[in-house]
Amino acid sequence: MKLLVAITKFSYNFANIVSIKIKLKANLMKFTKMHGAGNDYVYVNGYVYDDYDWPEISKKISDRHKGIGSDGLIVAMPSDNADLRMQMFNADGSEGEMCGNGIRCLVSFAMDQELIPKDLVTKSVETNSGTLTVEPIFLGDKMSEAIVDMGKPIFDPDLIPVKVSSDINPILQYEIKVDGISMELAFVSMGNPHAVLFLDESVDNFNLEKIGPMVQALPIFPESVNFEIANILSPDHVKARVWERGSGLTMACGTGACAIAVVAHLSGFTGTKIDLDMPGGTLNLQWNGSGSSVMMRGPVETSFHGEWTEVR
Repeated sequence: MKLLVAITKFSYNFANIVSIKIKLKANLMKFTKMHGAGNDYVYVNGYVYDDYDWPEISKKISDRHKGIGSDGLIVAMPSDNADLRMQMFNADGSEGEMCGNGIRCLVSFAMDQELIPKDLVTKSVETNSGTLTVEPIFLGDKMSEAIVDMGKPIFDPDLIPVKVSSDINPILQYEIKVDGISMELAFVSMGNPHAVLFLDESVDNFNLEKIGPMVQALPIFPESVNFEIANILSPDHVKARVWERGSGLTMACGTGACAIAVVAHLSGFTGTKIDLDMPGGTLNLQWNGSGSSVMMRGPVETSFHGEWTEVR
């Protein structure tokens, strides 16, 4: 009798364990952590995982103390108009239009997941700010870099958007005052809004952690803004830091790098090609002037793969 009771208890416990494991497995979501010049995101295969609360998941996984730690979440989704669709969420859960560093990594992730073929010379990616093309660069059989056609810069204040009164277009020197500091900002959109400030002092000494949120919150930016500070080191070399909308301080920002390249060239500080150093690495930019797209070349790196349990 005791043996029968023991067997029954064992069978019940075993069944519970199996049930728990099955349930746990069902709640697992596989991901890949990647970064482009230190601008890091968590990548998920949206062909497999759909109908999730992505904004909430992005907030949880982006937490650098309690989550995976990232600047946000990027989901690879099918597209009717391109090879792939990018759905991007910032660390605060807000949905972003585009991410220049993220789109390079997304193409690498999608090829690894066999969502798109490797043999296409360029890949088209649908984003919330339009369809962009990405040209992978391989080292052996692994994608190590990419060249992205980032599209044409937008200078119309209403389209950036920035609510200022000015007869000048583009606006390259709009004076504001924040925390007692006078600054001359340049405005441009690269699918998302940017305000660029060129400094004589080193960008490393500028209190971006304090001033960045204050600039971002100005009422002239109805959809907030990405705020970049930059030093012109030479006509083909720039150093910069970024306070990114929805994520705060980031190691790099692809669209921000493009904005800086455009404004620096228009201001006469640089030529058509620059190397732009950010805390996480260097991006190579080319902009030939009005009517042309900004071309960006940058690295692609995989940090690690894993499984996330808190998906429901």
